[in-house]
Amino acid sequence: MDCRHCGSHLSLTFVDLGTAPPANAYLTSTDLRKPELWYPLRILVCTECWLVQTEDYANAEELFREDYAYFSSYSQSWLDHAAKYVAETVDQYHLDHNSRVVELASNDGYLLQYVAERGIPCVGVEPTASTAAKAREKGIDVIQEFFGTHLASQMIDRSMQADLIVANNVLAHVPDVNDFIAGIAMLLRYGGVATLEFPHLLNLVSYTQFDTIYHEHFSYFSFGTVVRIFEKYGLYIFDVKELPTHGGSLRIYAQADRGPHISTVAVNELLRREEAAGLSTMTYYSGFQQQADKIKDDLLTFLLDARSNGRRVGAYGAAAKGSTLINYAGVRSDLIPYVVDKSPAKKGKYLPGSRIPVVDIERLLQDQPHYIVILPWNIREEIEADLRVVRNWGGRFVTAIPKLTIW
Repeated sequence: MDCRHCGSHLSLTFVDLGTAPPANAYLTSTDLRKPELWYPLRILVCTECWLVQTEDYANAEELFREDYAYFSSYSQSWLDHAAKYVAETVDQYHLDHNSRVVELASNDGYLLQYVAERGIPCVGVEPTASTAAKAREKGIDVIQEFFGTHLASQMIDRSMQADLIVANNVLAHVPDVNDFIAGIAMLLRYGGVATLEFPHLLNLVSYTQFDTIYHEHFSYFSFGTVVRIFEKYGLYIFDVKELPTHGGSLRIYAQADRGPHISTVAVNELLRREEAAGLSTMTYYSGFQQQADKIKDDLLTFLLDARSNGRRVGAYGAAAKGSTLINYAGVRSDLIPYVVDKSPAKKGKYLPGSRIPVVDIERLLQDQPHYIVILPWNIREEIEADLRVVRNWGGRFVTAIPKLTIW
């Protein structure tokens, strides 16, 4: 395989998680009588541009289907994050009714609803029918397509250039990162700003967040690699912020080359930190496999011990990262009999691969398990607050990443 950015041949393996089905391909009861598609899940590193990337087996159309079941609005902490971002950005860049905001991968309108409330013209670009329909119910204009230079050209023909382009947690999902960034460069009006949020590779490695690896994530980004990709297409990153979301993310601020915004010290500081950490060396990526295997083994040991001791276990949060963890550990419904989730699109279905049923909160309240494994550990505080009642029967919470923790 060749690097999806620079075209160099890939030979350095970062981690091999065996095989897995697409993490968001939830099953219906009818699907349980059918075979599933499983793909190798091996991550490679380009030793030229240092882009970390999933080995290609599945295409985007197979992964982001019409019944895509991830809806952003079911996390209150994520809604709060979006509302705060809109308030700050509208003020900072003086956006008003004469401006245009375009969000790429706008999902169910979780963010653009706050833009529309302010009377600012906006449009979402979202390829999945299920989430696009929810956004339209909120009055959001949505273009239901994958974004790239072709769509950017069509939008320019329709006078839809953007003063602000937002792309949260989509950069990793893009199979052709070059075409995606080139499209942003085309669509962004001169003087405008593009902000992108994505999990930071530095945190993925530091905290062994291997469960954030799945087929829908084609690439995993360091700041230095993103800077190089953007500069190739005439975009200049003038600011960066480190965020706690998704286990540690970056929000970058980009403009056309020689744009009006002055570069902040944060840009060079983060580049220096990555260089000091060794992200541009082969040694940095060694040892990750062993750390992932220890987390897998520790979780499996805990679940086997709980079963042997007659302790009931449930799980919360039918997240894609949970599917990676469960399938890599070989966990099935004999060890975790169910997982609770808020999303109506997931309830009544089954996790891909493990085929663990996704159920309503009532199942957990009736079962009163001794342990609840929180699969989306990145919002553990929100989940623990929602499940305060668990303490009434002496239940305890468990997370596996970055190490097995019981509290």
